[in-house]
Amino acid sequence: MAKASIFILLASTLFCCQAAPVDRHAVSDVHCPLNVKILDALRGAPAGNVALTVFRQGADKTWEKVASGNTNIAGEVHELLSDQDFKPGVYRVEFDTKTYWKAEGRTSFHEVAEVVFEAHAEGHHHYTLALLLSPFSYTTTAVVGKEHE
Repeated sequence: MAKASIFILLASTLFCCQAAPVDRHAVSDVHCPLNVKILDALRGAPAGNVALTVFRQGADKTWEKVASGNTNIAGEVHELLSDQDFKPGVYRVEFDTKTYWKAEGRTSFHEVAEVVFEAHAEGHHHYTLALLLSPFSYTTTAVVGKEHE
């Protein structure tokens, strides 16, 4: 599958998941400032049980752990941070990809996949971070929603 097709598939999956409430989280996502969704590109299915850790960069440029979790069977993590805890700043989300691929019986190139981004630079928003994962590569995209009401 071409890279453009993978991006379109990932983007459409993100929008469909957000538009159609499938479970109790779809309704509560409006109140979750940071959600994560992971797709296993080899299987074409959600990547369940991927451990991740969220860090916030301090004024001294060091990283402080602020949350952690594991994706559910749908490849999603909800309620990582509350609005109160998701302050403006630079964040790093670290995905334990090596452990995931090992559990799948595969060898991977990366120990972890990392995404570093600035949150709330232009006001308070809702962020959905998506990761398309394969043993030797990963691609990310984000959907930045409107300000919380």
